Amino acid sequence: MEDTAGSNPQSLGFTEKLKSWLSWSWTYVCFIWFGMVLIMIYVLWSPLKLQESLTSASVFLNTLTPKFYVALTGTSSLISGLILIFEWWYFRKYGTSFIEQVSVSHLRPLLGGVESSSTTGLFASVNGEAEPRPSVSECKVWRNPLNLFRGAEYNRYTWVTGKEPLTYYDMNLSAQDHQTFFTGDTPQLRPEDAVMQKAWRERNPQARIRAAYQAIEMNHECAAAYVLLAEEEATTITEAERLFKKALSIAGKDINLLVYIKRRLAMCARKLGRIKEAVKMMRDLMKEFPLLGMLNIHENLLEALLELQAYADVQAVLAKYDDISLPKSATICYTSALLKARAVSDKFSPEAASRRGLSTAEMNAVEAIHRAVEFNPHVPKVILIEMKSLILPPEHILKRGDSEAIAYAFFHLQHWKRAEGALNLLHCTWEGTFRIIPYPLEKGHLFYPYPGCTETADRELLPSFHEVSFPELMGVFAKAVSTSCSLQPWRFRTVECAHGFL
Repeated sequence: MEDTAGSNPQSLGFTEKLKSWLSWSWTYVCFIWFGMVLIMIYVLWSPLKLQESLTSASVFLNTLTPKFYVALTGTSSLISGLILIFEWWYFRKYGTSFIEQVSVSHLRPLLGGVESSSTTGLFASVNGEAEPRPSVSECKVWRNPLNLFRGAEYNRYTWVTGKEPLTYYDMNLSAQDHQTFFTGDTPQLRPEDAVMQKAWRERNPQARIRAAYQAIEMNHECAAAYVLLAEEEATTITEAERLFKKALSIAGKDINLLVYIKRRLAMCARKLGRIKEAVKMMRDLMKEFPLLGMLNIHENLLEALLELQAYADVQAVLAKYDDISLPKSATICYTSALLKARAVSDKFSPEAASRRGLSTAEMNAVEAIHRAVEFNPHVPKVILIEMKSLILPPEHILKRGDSEAIAYAFFHLQHWKRAEGALNLLHCTWEGTFRIIPYPLEKGHLFYPYPGCTETADRELLPSFHEVSFPELMGVFAKAVSTSCSLQPWRFRTVECAHGFL
């Protein structure tokens, strides 16, 4: 083990040096090749009688009839058409271009290409980096793509339990986001914008609502004020949708406002049961603003498509976003595992598998589960094992942390339960991840080692009455868990109760 571990860094270092040498030398290869061609032509000009060859070639070209050029044009058009048809079929099936995928995944790294950074500006305060690097902090907080509505959902939890579901740290991050989204690009603040900037910073919800009404009195077309009322004052999703539609009608050409409002309208449609309408709105939004991938709208789309049980469409979305050059999330990894698990889970039996071994499809499903668990080991603990206190997902999440696991389980547990036997397969196989990486804090398999700073960040994002899962105990926890594959109904009671409030 030690020899293997010691040789990996050397091989990786050699590979990186080779790539850097290739990228450095590529600039000069063209000049060297061009010079060699000129030298060869000069040396071989007389022995090969190139002058006579050029003369005979020109005579041959002059004797060609128009039929040859027609045939040449037709052949090239046929080949181009076949390539176009293949590209169209590949895009329909996998949701991405084959040529683009090959260029990005295989050719660009060899040529020394650098992944382009995310577009800054919109949602930059939270999602400013597209791909985490070892030099970047592993515990960067991201905005939850499926965050709930404060007035219609979070407040209902407070009315029933008397507990605050959001921390001040989480709400302060949201306030910074809203200030950036809605007033950050304005060269000169209008009076109503100044009022709204103050409104987002208010800790008291009633003070925020009063400031929004004050901004509307100053300008009846203050879209940001209607956004705040839809988020904070509306006590039902229907009322929030009405206010968002009002904000959309007066938003003008402000891209930040348009993207935010259209996304929330799509989420309203999803919550009100108009799922096909929500899917269409999300697809249109992604087509209209294709460069805003860091908004993670595809995660909203994946959840809605899973609710429709449109698994082929889910696979097409995953083919586009589950790429090595794109940032991962629990939604991406566990949805990929779910699709592979549902293909074999209805007939899966641990006793039969121990006798005959795993089939290829079962092995693929198990490997996908191990990959998902390595990315976020908290998800199985939230879904399967531990009776956690009732908690709603926060407005911001820490990737690979307990907060992301809670957010994922809250929205996606129902999709795992719908696939017969999928939870049973997850329960039987997820512990095997820790036999591959017994020390996840020190060494990973498919991802970077699990960051040890998640506990502190999750404590700031999650309410104090929630017991945060300690990443240091995950290895001990995996060994202590029972290997029984029986699933009892009480295992799912917590998340079902949370959905009951909404």
